[in-house]
Amino acid sequence: MLRIGSVVLGVSDVPRAAAFWTQALGYVPREAMEDDWVVLVPAKGAGVQLSLGLSETPVQERPRIHLDLYARDAPDQAAEVEKLVSLGAQRVDWDLYPDDADFIVLADPDGNRFCVIDTGHN
Repeated sequence: MLRIGSVVLGVSDVPRAAAFWTQALGYVPREAMEDDWVVLVPAKGAGVQLSLGLSETPVQERPRIHLDLYARDAPDQAAEVEKLVSLGAQRVDWDLYPDDADFIVLADPDGNRFCVIDTGHN
């Protein structure tokens, strides 16, 4: 049976992206980083790998695939969003928010969109 081994993000600057995502997620490089590739893994315990590969493809404004990062509740979500912004993420002016959204759309330093989800939202 197959399983997902890694989520891969295309980035324009692998070291910059690795610096952001290691601080954002508490991950570390699995092996020595190369100029065009690195695989990040949780520093402690098991979890999804995040691979960063050099790409010349332009960032999509409305990507078909993106990361959802889970927060415990609304206060945790707000704190995590502020932390991510302080690390270099940007808030995205997303025109598709539903009235009672449980997510906040951000972009990493390369412009890749991702969401921070309030998992305690009812």
